Amino acid sequence: MSIKQYYILTLLGLFHFVVASGQQLPQFTQYMYNTMSVNPAYTGSRGTLNATLLYRYQWAGIEGNPRTATLAVHSPMKYNRSALGISYINDRSGDEQSHFAFANYSYTIPMGQKLKLALGLNAGLVNYGFKRIPDPTDPSFSGDFTRSAPNFGAGLYLHTNHWYLGVSTPRILTTDLNEGEFEALERNSYYGIAGVVINISPTIKFKPTALAKITNGAPASYDATASLLFSEKLWIGASYRFNDVDNIGFLLDYQVTDFIRLGYAYDLPRGDFNTYSSGSHEIILIYELWPKKLGGIKSPRYF
Repeated sequence: MSIKQYYILTLLGLFHFVVASGQQLPQFTQYMYNTMSVNPAYTGSRGTLNATLLYRYQWAGIEGNPRTATLAVHSPMKYNRSALGISYINDRSGDEQSHFAFANYSYTIPMGQKLKLALGLNAGLVNYGFKRIPDPTDPSFSGDFTRSAPNFGAGLYLHTNHWYLGVSTPRILTTDLNEGEFEALERNSYYGIAGVVINISPTIKFKPTALAKITNGAPASYDATASLLFSEKLWIGASYRFNDVDNIGFLLDYQVTDFIRLGYAYDLPRGDFNTYSSGSHEIILIYELWPKKLGGIKSPRYF
């Protein structure tokens, strides 16, 4: 084995240890379109019924690579400032699998003519499991392992139609999902998000966004993304993630109709890691119900 191969395999092993010993929320290149998964205060902020489906296939070419599917549905409630939503995440890596199922609630307070502050809460269940390798010397150590535990979170989301700021902790409790059999902690994480839309010309807009994630007992992670919007239809962008195996990403997003938006993202692996992986892929599908009696979208929603 060469020194490079040893380095890459050691890096993978260390990363796998961090993931296995702390059940964290997965990260996405298209985080700015999947905000409710990290901040419950985002619930209902689109102003209509929104359903977002995202699938991430990470580190293609590596056996047991992580694969994540998410579904988020949320909507403001009629005649008041409240909003409700549900979110589900399925995260698989090798023989391990985690499920996150949560209900969300937010309440929006007008802070001015266009400025709004949303307060959000979520609550639900986290399930962690893996396939055991049978031990002939210990009959009790056989069959699949699975454990569930409740958790809850909170967030703040300050926004207009052209910029936003948010802070949240979507999982407040640090929960031991293994009941002492091995280490599998769901660790508390803190998120900060920000974004703005800047008019470049009547048909071109510039949208930089950022996300910071700080997890107890794990390295901090930071995402920075810059996109251009053409004719309110086509997003083209690039992203960079600090302190993670994947670091450079490219995004393409298209508003197919007033109701449907489709997006794709590709992450390039960093340095020597590309010898073992051809990259990571994300597909996102967004559906929004804009009633015809309102004449479609009155003002574009950039976040």
